[in-house]
Amino acid sequence: MGFKTGDFPPVDLDTFLDRPLFERTKALALHWTQYGFGSPKMIPTTYVVKLLVLYGVIGTALITWTSGVGPFWDVSGWWDQPVVYQKLVLWTVLLEVVGVAGSWGPIAGKFRPMTGGILFWARPGTIRLRPWKAVPGTDGDTRTLFDVVLYLGLVASLLTAVVLPGVPSASLSAVLPDNTSGLVAPWLMIAPIVLLVLCGLRDKTIFLAARGEQYLPAMVFFGTLPFVDVIVAAKLLICMVWIGAGVSKFGRHFTNVIPPMVSNSPCIPSKWIKRAHYRDALSGDLRPSRLATFMAHVGGTTVEIITPLVLLFSTDHRLTLAGVVLMVVFHLFITSTFPLAVPLEWNILFGYLAVFLFLGFPNGDGFGVGDMSSPVLTVAIVACLAFFPVLGNLRPDLVSFLPSMRQYAGNWASALWTFTPGAEQKLNRLPHRPTTNQVDQLQALGYPPAVAEVTMQQTIAWRSMHSQGRGLFSVLAARLDDLDSRTVREAEFGCNSVIGFNFGDGHLHDAQLIAALQKRIGFAPGEFVVCWVESQAIHSSVQHYQLIDAALGVVERGYWKVADAVAEQPWLPNGPIPLTVTWRAPQRATAGDGVEAPAP
Repeated sequence: MGFKTGDFPPVDLDTFLDRPLFERTKALALHWTQYGFGSPKMIPTTYVVKLLVLYGVIGTALITWTSGVGPFWDVSGWWDQPVVYQKLVLWTVLLEVVGVAGSWGPIAGKFRPMTGGILFWARPGTIRLRPWKAVPGTDGDTRTLFDVVLYLGLVASLLTAVVLPGVPSASLSAVLPDNTSGLVAPWLMIAPIVLLVLCGLRDKTIFLAARGEQYLPAMVFFGTLPFVDVIVAAKLLICMVWIGAGVSKFGRHFTNVIPPMVSNSPCIPSKWIKRAHYRDALSGDLRPSRLATFMAHVGGTTVEIITPLVLLFSTDHRLTLAGVVLMVVFHLFITSTFPLAVPLEWNILFGYLAVFLFLGFPNGDGFGVGDMSSPVLTVAIVACLAFFPVLGNLRPDLVSFLPSMRQYAGNWASALWTFTPGAEQKLNRLPHRPTTNQVDQLQALGYPPAVAEVTMQQTIAWRSMHSQGRGLFSVLAARLDDLDSRTVREAEFGCNSVIGFNFGDGHLHDAQLIAALQKRIGFAPGEFVVCWVESQAIHSSVQHYQLIDAALGVVERGYWKVADAVAEQPWLPNGPIPLTVTWRAPQRATAGDGVEAPAP
């Protein structure tokens, strides 16, 4: 891999695209094991530069300057200042809301332009996705001028809270009498909280992009609690995120995440190390190896559950220091792999928060769980923080995987989009859309059509290496006789190009989005067919899928056993895994079809 040249799959461009779909998938999956996406080094370098400039320089310089604790390069002078902590959280929310943090750039499928976010959400006429039909005043799926005003107001309110200086706080002075920088004025939290909620009720995309499930509670703490309670509540919040993520990794999915993630890391140059995460990559067995299992459930699950509990209750400095170092290394490792949602700012912030909260304000110095002003308040905060993770694991259909704290679990709602020849081009007729299809973005950058197409097909090979990918491909292979002639796209990438954001959450491209696209474009029956699958509930052994025809709506529902999916190879050499149909639209029913028993 060079700085400007990537490791493109070694395929014959004149014949490769004429080969059957699963032959192409196999070739690209095997290539992924050693090279990942094969991006030239300048792409991860671009992300590092963005991180250093927007976060490391502009963000910290603005925050320290407006807080009177600069200069920004004197980290020892500001790292433990409460106002800096508050403003770094708000700055991160601002970057996420604008669309220049997570889900940004080419790794997230944004080639030209590299930013989604504000280009979509500040533009009337683009698609919006309301979370609940029952909420009055949220009808429709089109962004209005009112939506744009709400969104820009949110951006302005966050920036205002960042640039205004801190104000004195009696609760802070009681603990830190020498502090002169104060805290962010509590009243400055009112507008961001209200506007984020209103934006989220009108369009769940913006709420999820802002990482509202994590940052909204923090803003509520900043605006309502005295200083000691803010610190303890922030510790409870970050530990809930870590522990929730750890619990979500129980089951069969997460082990399948590790090998393709490691293979895609530009910071792991050794092909041997990458191959070692598969049972036998050279001979074509891409199921996870014992090393991958160890990395998943010792380096991942165990670390994310045990270490936060230690940090939450430890009063021993050396033990706390070890826990903080472990969590910082954990987040740096994730950053180094450049996952496809590229949540780099989030990981850097969480590494800093681990240091600030647990070393800057140790439990033994009056900042432990038992030091909160009221036990009732402690219980109430824990209950509120745990509500959506618990509900989301029991009923994943009701809660996005982000509030469920399943960011890296591998247990994702996912989808594959399929188009008959030429039908994908109809998406470029979508009104008010500030982008084109990704394959066209690549061609606009100078990629030949065949190279652009193979590049896009690498994303579906990546999906096939995860458990839900085998199920999605199984449904398509079993239901579409013309699958080999169709264009197949990873829905997360496609979603990014039509609403400006995706973070791996299939709830952003379910039947609601497909209906919105159909309303604007009008695909003919069979032209645009989607297989969509919900996350696995923690107490279940299956995943429930939907087959969606854009013109007809949902035409089939069913499920597959997760154990069958993880046992197969990405390219399904033994054919589709067993599927159980629970419902089928009358127009698709054939002789002998019957409705199966409900899923367990």
